[in-house]
Amino acid sequence: MRRFAPHGVHLRMTGDERCLSHLALSSLSSYAPAQPLTSGSQPMPKLDHLRPSGLHHNPAYSHVVTASGARTIYISGQVSVDEEGRIVGEGDLAAQTTQVMQNLGHALKAAGATYANIVKITTFVVNYKPELRPIIGKARSVFFEGTEPPASTLVGVSALAAPEWLIEIEAVAVAD
Repeated sequence: MRRFAPHGVHLRMTGDERCLSHLALSSLSSYAPAQPLTSGSQPMPKLDHLRPSGLHHNPAYSHVVTASGARTIYISGQVSVDEEGRIVGEGDLAAQTTQVMQNLGHALKAAGATYANIVKITTFVVNYKPELRPIIGKARSVFFEGTEPPASTLVGVSALAAPEWLIEIEAVAVAD
């Protein structure tokens, strides 16, 4: 049995890993939703955006999000490419952030979720400087209007997998 690593690299699994993988897949195949789905809509998970005392409240993100739901959705880092794989917004951080967020929306939709289901995002920015944060925040905030923002981490990096990419965002969402 093989497992996939980034960029299509195949890794061999040991016998123990095969057993664990089989157990994980077996448990998923017997999964039954805790609540029946209603026609046309799914029940929302319970999300609590906590404001711990002793931590500064920042309206751009939540320090702590607790989530209870039937499914956890892990979305790989999204970059600024369109459906055909062409770069969108070359050299323009705001345009790339918008495209990345739209790509997250496509991934969320495929999993039956929305931006409101996101509990954690991690943003990687090439050659990050503090003056870039408002550009990213403005482009990102429109996707979270009307909802509490998720927990968030911003990491400056020297490069991403392709030289024209300026930003990459990965997400974790919870949905029922």
